[in-house]
Amino acid sequence: MTTTVALEDQGRSPLFLPSSHQLRPAAACFLPNGAKSGAGDPETPRRPPRSTVAVLGSGDFSKCLAVRLLRCGFHVVVGSRHPEAAAPSFPHVVDVTHHQDAVAKAGVVFLAIRREHYSVLWDLKHLLEGKIVVDVSNNRRLNQFPESNAEYLAALLPDSVAVKGFNVISAWAMQQSCPKDASTRVFICSDSVEARHQVMELARRLHFLPVDMGPLSSSRDIEDIPLQLFPGWKGPVLAAVALSIFFFAYSFVRDVVHPYVKHKQSDFYKIPMELVNRTLPTVAITLLALVYLAGQLAAAHQLYYGTKYRHFPHWLEGWLQSRKQLGLLSFFLAAVHVVHANVENAWNEEEVWRVEMYVSFGIMSLGLLSLLAITSIPSVHSTLNWREFSFIQEDAYRFYLPPGFVVASALPVCVLLGKALMLLPCVARKLHGIRRGLDGGRRHRGRRLEPVGSAAHVSPERVTVM
Repeated sequence: MTTTVALEDQGRSPLFLPSSHQLRPAAACFLPNGAKSGAGDPETPRRPPRSTVAVLGSGDFSKCLAVRLLRCGFHVVVGSRHPEAAAPSFPHVVDVTHHQDAVAKAGVVFLAIRREHYSVLWDLKHLLEGKIVVDVSNNRRLNQFPESNAEYLAALLPDSVAVKGFNVISAWAMQQSCPKDASTRVFICSDSVEARHQVMELARRLHFLPVDMGPLSSSRDIEDIPLQLFPGWKGPVLAAVALSIFFFAYSFVRDVVHPYVKHKQSDFYKIPMELVNRTLPTVAITLLALVYLAGQLAAAHQLYYGTKYRHFPHWLEGWLQSRKQLGLLSFFLAAVHVVHANVENAWNEEEVWRVEMYVSFGIMSLGLLSLLAITSIPSVHSTLNWREFSFIQEDAYRFYLPPGFVVASALPVCVLLGKALMLLPCVARKLHGIRRGLDGGRRHRGRRLEPVGSAAHVSPERVTVM
């Protein structure tokens, strides 16, 4: 499709003014009744001219775009190969005509046809000279062509100004006056800064949020956006699956295989409910720990380098960007665990207090996790200021007291982590030299020193860190 915009918009600052070296100004602005602006008796009252937008193509997206432009005060001209057949699909105030007539009436053209039909532009090449051509097309699969559609269009029309944009907006979202449940961001790129800004201003008038993506080389990334399927969920889902397999296998070996081998006790009936119910909370709490561990590692990185302007490593950057997905997966597994626990737990009068306490703590934990998950929703997140969001996402969990086994396992975990740190080659080598009595300072580098004090009667090899 091609969109053409006139020079002025009802007393506002001129919109889409072409530059003297790139864009050729349109000869006249056409009003909906077909009369040229500026024609007629100067004493006769004239209607203020409206911006004219040309759209090439008559598909679903073209229809929704034309309606959206009309609602926002534009005069729309649609170019079609068969205008007589396409006219009934558009409002009567839309001028549906041939491609040549539509292009001649506008300075900005929305190209809403597929790449396979770009051949129709050869006959319009002289009419499109100096005009802005906005490519809204998408491909059917990733890397379908060696170059992006917008780059191909720029090579096809070297005398025109190619702009990529509006391809991430669906026809359904386009026909909504104020789409609140759909994305309103429009990614726009072009080698012409002026043309890019003009199309961004047009997007704002259509009540969208333009995002400047820079030069036309970014068009490949923009065209890949509609073809991606949950790109940010791949890593978190794989992590959740791997943790689920590990904890399930661990519980299976510990609670089913070991009793069967040791005591010939068959506990395979525990697999569908009990083992799954043990796996779900462990994976959920591990994923939640991974959410906050990434932030702690980022803080340690900043403390180590003493600045916040040093880039994080790629693995940490990807981890930080996946925290929301990890948290939502943790919430999902915790919710499923609640259902499993209610189905599995039967009334046991001897363990009623223990079971009731587990259920109570589980409900409170799920409520807190639900609060974290709800505040991660964009519509809810946008209503919170930074202090409120930080309190919920970072500070609220401080008031939660974990179960006793979690507190009891804190010290052993720290010891195991310390032992693993001591086993690192760089640390172990230095520690081994210290145990042999070699000092690492500059003054005594490479020299063996005698033990001092009470250590004089202790063999260095016996001073170990357990």
